[in-house]
Amino acid sequence: MLSERIYRFRRERGFSQEQLAEKIGVSRQAISKWESGTSTPELEKLLALSECFHITLDELVKEDTVSQGANEMPQEIKEAKVSKAIEGKVGIILCLVGAICLILYGFIMVISPSATEQLNAASMITLNGSGVVLILCILSMAIGLMLILRKK
Repeated sequence: MLSERIYRFRRERGFSQEQLAEKIGVSRQAISKWESGTSTPELEKLLALSECFHITLDELVKEDTVSQGANEMPQEIKEAKVSKAIEGKVGIILCLVGAICLILYGFIMVISPSATEQLNAASMITLNGSGVVLILCILSMAIGLMLILRKK
């Protein structure tokens, strides 16, 4: 039944009745009535539901296509969420590593200026050792921020 499919798709996508109602421009009570089968959404609202759930209108209203679409779509959504979560965690770790390195480097410069001079003398790059360390820390933070803020 349509009411059961609306309920199932809403739950699979992790929406509350209120969140779904907000997304498609109806009241929470309307969603409740649709899911209980006491009323049926108009065509305009069916289209909005299918867009919100990222499914075709056929998948929403026809019983035979629901079994195929319901298994495929949530898996794709889950994989995208997992991928995005991993990227976010890697980004946060890179930002933290960069920030910690910068803080440690600052402490070393204040506590032991001779260590900073040794680092500068040991560098074989035209840029002194301090500059290389700073660039690596900032680069780590920038890559981390890119991964955190990247949109798919």
